[in-house]
Amino acid sequence: MISVQTGSRPTVRDITAEAERFVSDQGDGLLHVFVPHATAGLAIIETGSGSDEDLLRALDDLLPTDDRWRHRHGSPGHGRDHVLPAFVPPYATLPVLGGRLQLGTWQSLCLVDTNGDNPTRKVRFSFLPG
Repeated sequence: MISVQTGSRPTVRDITAEAERFVSDQGDGLLHVFVPHATAGLAIIETGSGSDEDLLRALDDLLPTDDRWRHRHGSPGHGRDHVLPAFVPPYATLPVLGGRLQLGTWQSLCLVDTNGDNPTRKVRFSFLPG
């Protein structure tokens, strides 16, 4: 399990390097990644070209931080953070060949955290040999 600092603002944090380190001495199989939090998820997207900010903007459009949410504790609009995992799931499974993630050229594994109330997240890596 790793700890990821996400801060107090919505963020998309690339954790590909951490995942690559975890599988580097493994053979072929599957990497399963899980975020044990009710308000964070995992996405496989391109980063560094604006897609991460586009994702956050799209989530704001889809799940605005206003008073529509019945779940109301925490910061304003926090109820949307609890709906996030239905759209950005808290898990991902990636193929591994020869100890290397088989992501596409522009794909990165990212932690998506819209909840500024919890600045530190845990991410669990599990390897299933194949």
